[in-house]
Amino acid sequence: MTDHTPLTLPLNDGHTIPWLAFGTGTALLRRDAAAEVRNAIEHGIVHLDGAQLYGNEDSLGAGIAAADRPREELFVTTKIADLPDGQTVRDTLVESLKKLRLDYVDLFLLHSPMRGLKGRVKEAWLELEALQKEGLARSIGVSNFRIQDIEEVLEVGAVVPAIEYHPYVFKASQPVLDFGKKHGILATSYCGLVPLTRHTGGPVDPVLASIRERLVKDTGKEVTTGQVLGLWLRYQGTPQITTSSKLERVKEYVATESLPDLTPEEVQQINDEGSKIHFRVACKWIDDE
Repeated sequence: MTDHTPLTLPLNDGHTIPWLAFGTGTALLRRDAAAEVRNAIEHGIVHLDGAQLYGNEDSLGAGIAAADRPREELFVTTKIADLPDGQTVRDTLVESLKKLRLDYVDLFLLHSPMRGLKGRVKEAWLELEALQKEGLARSIGVSNFRIQDIEEVLEVGAVVPAIEYHPYVFKASQPVLDFGKKHGILATSYCGLVPLTRHTGGPVDPVLASIRERLVKDTGKEVTTGQVLGLWLRYQGTPQITTSSKLERVKEYVATESLPDLTPEEVQQINDEGSKIHFRVACKWIDDE
């Protein structure tokens, strides 16, 4: 097992969240993720990001059990997207906990305001608050929420949102990020590597390559452009959720934490170039508001 102390960031409820997370969506969606989760934990990633919608909480739980790392060293997230007839939010979390083989999750999120929770966000949030008081979820929050959706929740509490965040949604995401900072809300990024995986050849590419070359020269280490994007997120204090079935990628993600920060000028370059185009992978309805 890798001897690695993860970087953590504070949440507004007094808890902390590890900056780097291993997600079981995207490439692992509805797949057995046990081996990948175990590898991630054994190589230093202790933040595991799952969801009921991903259809693989049971294998996430199996991977956690196989890694045999003390529960208190892990940070486990799951999310609710749909509420079947006759079930409460608590019912779904209890079912998730059985699949995860855990007594509690560190973070429980409302996955989207536009699926089965549409029109019931405030009601569902109040149930999350009760689950937090009960101890079944240590922290609670939302995912893929727009400002107006977060405002609805803020009428009854504070939130920890997760959003798609990378340079090609930097400009579109700025209002919700600024809103979050105003209210002490920490945003988490998923799909952070989109410029390298879903939209190559864009204006950010030359900037990432130049920064990579500078880091290689300064550190004497091999550095990837994916790590540069991770450092862009880290500079902003934004936790990164990523995934891979390849062990070398997991090692690469963990190694990012030991690299030096980008300069303010480099971050601004990425922001400026990313703002030249707009490309969103998930929840495209967000752009329709």
